[in-house]
Amino acid sequence: MVEANIGIENSLAAFTHAYEFGYRYMETDVRCSRDGVVYACHDERLGRLLNRDVAIAELSAAEIDAALLGDREPIIRLDALIEALPGARWNIDIKSDDGVDPTTDLLSKMGVLDDVCLASFSHSRLVRIREKLPQVVTSASQREAAQMVLGLGVPKAPRIFQVPVSHARVPVVTRSFVRRAHKAGKFVHVWTIDEPEEMHRLSDLGVDGIMTDRTDLLKDVLLARGQWKEPA
Repeated sequence: MVEANIGIENSLAAFTHAYEFGYRYMETDVRCSRDGVVYACHDERLGRLLNRDVAIAELSAAEIDAALLGDREPIIRLDALIEALPGARWNIDIKSDDGVDPTTDLLSKMGVLDDVCLASFSHSRLVRIREKLPQVVTSASQREAAQMVLGLGVPKAPRIFQVPVSHARVPVVTRSFVRRAHKAGKFVHVWTIDEPEEMHRLSDLGVDGIMTDRTDLLKDVLLARGQWKEPA
């Protein structure tokens, strides 16, 4: 992770750092407060980030707003995050079932459905999202990704495969995987890649996106490959 962002992941400061670097495609996880407010937050429990072992779903929005990541940055509400970075597009991983309705309702109200891809490891959660917002772009669930890896056909629903390089020692992102996805009109995004050599290797395979905690190194790689585009 970029040193300045250690301990304040998913904060406005961390995203602003990437935004000022020139990135306009961001990935965040979301969870909800006890009273249904949506926050950019990965962990179910906040002990790692706040030294307070409590589930975010047990806290009210007022309690979460008063907390500080690394004693310096607030936990940011999703609507405030999106509004703070105009022109950014978002990959949003809904981490729990109770986050589906608050997140989809918020994004609909904000009018940003064309600027997001909604993701979840849970297949049932993604089914709910697709039923509620059939027009929104979604990524593949673990079940749908496994279907691709096992050669059982290309699932129709997801537009994007967001996958690790491998899972349980089984290669996932191969030249064949990328080729089959592209033939079906799908995109391939890979997480989480922090080594320049691996960034180059995956780019050579033709992946469409790389998720990283090292935005500085990824920009260097894209510049070296002539693939970096400065935002308008």
